[in-house]
Amino acid sequence: MVPVLERARTSAGAAIFARVAGPDATATRARIHETPGPRWFAPGSPIQRVHGDASMFVGGLRALLLQSWHPLAMAGVAAHSGYRGDPWGRLQRTSTFIATTTFATSDDAQRAVDAVRAVHDRVRGTAPDGRPYAAADPRLLRWVHVAETQSFLVAHQLYGRRPLDPRGCDDYVAQAAVVGQRLGVEHVPRTGAELDAAVEAARPDLALTDAARDAARFLLVEPPLPRAVRPVYAGLAAAALASLPDWARAGMPDVRVPRSLAAPAGALVTRLIRWALPPAP
Repeated sequence: MVPVLERARTSAGAAIFARVAGPDATATRARIHETPGPRWFAPGSPIQRVHGDASMFVGGLRALLLQSWHPLAMAGVAAHSGYRGDPWGRLQRTSTFIATTTFATSDDAQRAVDAVRAVHDRVRGTAPDGRPYAAADPRLLRWVHVAETQSFLVAHQLYGRRPLDPRGCDDYVAQAAVVGQRLGVEHVPRTGAELDAAVEAARPDLALTDAARDAARFLLVEPPLPRAVRPVYAGLAAAALASLPDWARAGMPDVRVPRSLAAPAGALVTRLIRWALPPAP
């Protein structure tokens, strides 16, 4: 590779990696991937293929947008997550949890789950509509799980380097269910059809609240990023928004990329991220 391109690749990859994984990214990655011991999932399994691909940048955005449609889940996020005050910290904690449960030793994965459950046990409050909520409520946990799992899978099938075949999609959902169950999710879907049915079944409970619109604007239109990289981020945002079902796009703010260009923009940006990021050990 031409030296100037290699330097650009190394610099871009390091910047992305540090943003997503935090200041101790290199040490965290080494611990996750290099510590000997049994894992929950086999090397190259569907969940490792999906969660290790650059398409997760689109899938993560889609998941946040879809999850925000549940008023109680959104109330908890708005009151407790610190997504505005510390968006990068929240992203880093989430990405580390996903990487740990997907790639780390079984003991480390279980410790990560236990830590999240302890946080969930403390998160409770009252939504603006007067209803109480608790992060450990199995119904809320199920919505967060199915919205996230569907989003990661949809993004991978659209923008992943190696999309899964139908059996692989079902296997991915079943493997994601392993983590979901350990987090306290009940009636976890285990096939692609069950997953889509679970999202559809939740629709009577969903509504786009003011808090959800505010979060969507923050994610899609006003991200905490330097202006120089916002055009690249706009490609991810457009791809995430376009991948939502029609009903979930309704009421969301417009992005600067026309919908007709969302797919090619998403493909281009994920290819650039894949090119820049260093491979896992």
